[in-house]
Amino acid sequence: MGASDDGQVCMPEHCFHAFDALYCSLTKAELISPSFPDEKYPLFVTWNTCRPGRSPRLRGCIGSFEPHALHEGIADYALISAFRDHRFSKIQAHELSSLECGISLLTDFEDASGYLDWEVGTHGIYISFPHPSTLTQPASDAPSPLSSATYLPRVTAQPAFTATYLPEVAPEQGWDRRTAVDSAIRKAGWSGRITEDLRRSIRLRRYQSRKCTVSWEEYVAWRQAKGGEVDPSPA
Repeated sequence: MGASDDGQVCMPEHCFHAFDALYCSLTKAELISPSFPDEKYPLFVTWNTCRPGRSPRLRGCIGSFEPHALHEGIADYALISAFRDHRFSKIQAHELSSLECGISLLTDFEDASGYLDWEVGTHGIYISFPHPSTLTQPASDAPSPLSSATYLPRVTAQPAFTATYLPEVAPEQGWDRRTAVDSAIRKAGWSGRITEDLRRSIRLRRYQSRKCTVSWEEYVAWRQAKGGEVDPSPA
């Protein structure tokens, strides 16, 4: 069975439901009604491509920080992440057998005291920051170990840059906290110089997640056990 979190907040059945939504969307098969509790969580759905002898490669990942009822939310974001992640082309039916699906249910949201007030391997991060042109003080590269200075640059009321990384991303990439934050700044769309004042302007919200991952083969076995048919080689 696919990997899951110890607390069983996130279960293989969540991933099977996501896989079923994608499979049925691509093949016109009938969706199997989920039997797990229809609780509400912020959630992300991740699709990876798996090849023998290679590490899984990201194929799509989109979610929401707003709580969603899991029956509908998982199905919706399974398709959004498969078809509307602008970084990738739409997933096609012939790719199904090479996929694995991961569901992350987000918990324990907290406002951090600074951009380094979080732990790699424990927390995901959600950052927001204003356009650097709105910062009212000159740029500085002075270190800020916990971004705990009493002064934070004042900003104007303009749309903020935002980005997030799930908890597993930083350890998978071998990043420390500052490297992860700098990467998130780039992910948010800022291509200019990253200064210490820019880092100090960040509002960081940390969170944890409970994740489960299953393979295509595990999904097929689940669907067949539920009485559903599976085309072994969908076109």
